[in-house]
Amino acid sequence: MSAQGKHRKPSLATVVRIAIAAGVAGAAIGLPVTAASAHTAADQGANRPSTVSVDATPVADQTPAAHDYRVVSGDTLSKIADAQHVDGGWQKLYQDNHSVVGGNPDLIFPGQQLTINGQAAPAKAPAAPAKAPAAKSATDAAAKPAAAPKAATQQAPTAKPATTAPTAAKAQPAAPAPKAAAVAPAAPAKAPAPATTSSNAAYVAPAPGKVTTGYKVAGSNWSSGYHTGIDFPVATGTSLKAVAAGTVVSAGNGGAYGNQVVIKLADGKYAQYAHLSSISVSAGQSVTAGQQIGLSGATGNVTGPHLHFEIRTTPDYGSDIDPIAYLAAHGVNV
Repeated sequence: MSAQGKHRKPSLATVVRIAIAAGVAGAAIGLPVTAASAHTAADQGANRPSTVSVDATPVADQTPAAHDYRVVSGDTLSKIADAQHVDGGWQKLYQDNHSVVGGNPDLIFPGQQLTINGQAAPAKAPAAPAKAPAAKSATDAAAKPAAAPKAATQQAPTAKPATTAPTAAKAQPAAPAPKAAAVAPAAPAKAPAPATTSSNAAYVAPAPGKVTTGYKVAGSNWSSGYHTGIDFPVATGTSLKAVAAGTVVSAGNGGAYGNQVVIKLADGKYAQYAHLSSISVSAGQSVTAGQQIGLSGATGNVTGPHLHFEIRTTPDYGSDIDPIAYLAAHGVNV
């Protein structure tokens, strides 16, 4: 064999076949690698935690929390609404507590439980059932004037005075006492004290201001044909005072007189206060001159807020005497 036969060059067809075979083999090897890379990337993407932004800032509740309030002596719905910052004023307070207060927003009693900034709970309405004298009929009040206000006993500790008559005398000493002290400032100055105590000379006006409708003024507005007392033109909520020391004989609904208080004075006469918006005393309670017995209003048969005041010889209607002359005789001019 010649040298050319031993070292013959491969033909073009052979070279092409070798190249094709190499390309197929490379592709077969590359596909699993590519698939594996894609699978790994997919797993990494699936396992990668997603980030979610959540605004968890709490929103403050601006609504005031509802709470209870117990009525004390001298309170009115308007005063309570202002002091407790009730949104909507006394009208909202009355609306929320209608079942407790009743049909007259001017008439509330010490010890009643009111709900502030919320609806009144039905279960709390009977908290002071016996303290609402207005619920009694006019017939019951006329038949049993001394029994109607027994429910107000819980307020007695705030309204009861010291006890003894000398306390009343101490509030406003009689006019002669200073003169005696000026004349004889030594031991004789003590002499007028017994006289002041025995006569209960400390008297005050029942309400501020001057009288507008006098005693025994004739007119068809009154069933007797004339005015049985005197009127003080004071606004609703004005503090009313006991004219002298005495004992409350009735405090409650008085029919045409609305909410009334009758006090037996030390000299045996009776003082009547009518058309009150609220009552601060109860039957059987002792009072001193100048002590608050209630707040003025417009309950009963009235044309506007005022105090109707009478002096009587008995606790009953029809026994009236001139209240202006009576007060003047005790040093009080109205």
